[in-house]
Amino acid sequence: MRYYHQIDLASKQVTTEEWEGEAVVKSGRHLIAKTLLEQNVAKVDPLSPANPLIFSAGPFAGSNFSNANRVSVGCKSPLTGGIKEANGGGTFGFAMGQLHIAGFTLHNACEQWSIMHINKAGEITFHDANDVMNMGTFETAEKLHEKYGKKISLGICGPVGEYQGLLSGISFSDVDLRPSRLAARGGVGAVLGMKKIKAIVLELNKMPSFHDRKKVMGAVKEYKKLLDASPAVKAFQDIGTAMVADYTNHVGGLPVRNFAAGRAVDTDNAIFKLGGDALRELNLSRGGNTTHACMPGCTIQCSNVYADADGNEVVSPVEYETIGLLGTNCGLTEPDDLAQLNWIANDLGVDTIELGGMIGVLMEAGKGKFGDVPFMESVLQELRDGTDIGKIYAQGTAAVGEHFNVARVPVIKRQAISAYDPRVIEVTGITMMMTAQGADHTAGNLPQYDCKDKDAAELVAASIDIQVVSAAADSLGLCIFGRSVTNERLDFIANAINDAHNVELKEGFYHEIGREALAMEHQFNVDAGFTEADDELPAFFYQEQLPPSNKSARFHSDEVNQTARSLQS
Repeated sequence: MRYYHQIDLASKQVTTEEWEGEAVVKSGRHLIAKTLLEQNVAKVDPLSPANPLIFSAGPFAGSNFSNANRVSVGCKSPLTGGIKEANGGGTFGFAMGQLHIAGFTLHNACEQWSIMHINKAGEITFHDANDVMNMGTFETAEKLHEKYGKKISLGICGPVGEYQGLLSGISFSDVDLRPSRLAARGGVGAVLGMKKIKAIVLELNKMPSFHDRKKVMGAVKEYKKLLDASPAVKAFQDIGTAMVADYTNHVGGLPVRNFAAGRAVDTDNAIFKLGGDALRELNLSRGGNTTHACMPGCTIQCSNVYADADGNEVVSPVEYETIGLLGTNCGLTEPDDLAQLNWIANDLGVDTIELGGMIGVLMEAGKGKFGDVPFMESVLQELRDGTDIGKIYAQGTAAVGEHFNVARVPVIKRQAISAYDPRVIEVTGITMMMTAQGADHTAGNLPQYDCKDKDAAELVAASIDIQVVSAAADSLGLCIFGRSVTNERLDFIANAINDAHNVELKEGFYHEIGREALAMEHQFNVDAGFTEADDELPAFFYQEQLPPSNKSARFHSDEVNQTARSLQS
């Protein structure tokens, strides 16, 4: 048995439903889309109390089932104006599972800034947040651990979220208590700030009861064996997500200087210091940790803890999207510079993709030079202080482009494009065009798909396939980095869920839940007023050839969507 809470922040009234079976299974991204549609949220002001904020964990949450403890956060995005599901690792989803919570929705807003606390008995209380206001996430976490102890997980609204900056995410505790795992995209932190919740405190308890605990524990062990035998997983274990930077730099699809080039370094003549191989060697030489699990039980361990020259921790984690957007997109070349800026971004609780996209546009506007670290630090300080210009920066890449009248602004649906140039990495580009989520890096990424001489039909088909399985993973609390096993063993996943929740799913359920989630998300955006024009890439991707490949974007939104409709009819 699991519980779903409807929490009215204005009245502090809590309505609880008991869930079991498929109600627990269809969680995460699927639940968010279904709930937002049913509650007719598409037309509401996303920064008004009428916008609900939904938290949901998957069917294995609270256990040691590897890479199955992610948490989904959803609402109407104040950044895009469309639907948003942002998910994060850490211990928050794990704690929800241990409290037998399938999810909860925050309705309306608190009158005063508050901390929401759920104890081991499942009791929900609210406490005054005055003593942690205007603090960065790390100091906030320290204060909350002093008050509530170490056996808790935190979801924190950073200082940018407090003033409803659209760069802001929600910062979750990692396994070492750092508030450094973010549900980052789409401005979900601004919605938490609008609701005047500074932090959510969940007490850790014990593994939830499952229908057949013995079989579930057997599945946990078998899944670990399958992951350990996967070459793709082994690569993540050895190098982490930073390894993607070596690949995208090699093929010329890495964002460099506001997407003006696709390769930061010619590796035939120089070392790519921000690439995964170089970062790993440097970090190991300093005593850093190159295999770090972002959530309990995960054996992929694709995260890291980056150390400085003296062996002191700087930040955890330095990951690919941050390398691509806050790093090479802003002209950075040195890992130490990126790591320090990454830590500041984590302390502010902001999305490093949107942040890097925004700073790249500022540099494009001539407000700072590419690679100018002091300028980047000054931008982050303006964000922290919430100055007039800082609040403009905090509205994101599209708004900053408009404010400074910049022509080259890399966004789709007003959300910064993730670290894959769509002129070279075309399937991912098509996904970013099609998805209702905006230019989201988890919506359906196929960076290594061979696009040469492929037409729209083949590339759109590949995009649809990866979007479906990605939506399914997000609906089950699964990290997509296990997909080399998950997508090939859907029978195993179905049987494990059947044993856990006494249902009778067949392997086809996986694609079914993904397709349902995508269809509901699309309908939400239609209801919100989106059209095919919102799916178009910015004009410069079509007009400019990207060095060194000299490719430009080939497909417009009308062709992409028409092709998708023909394939799905």
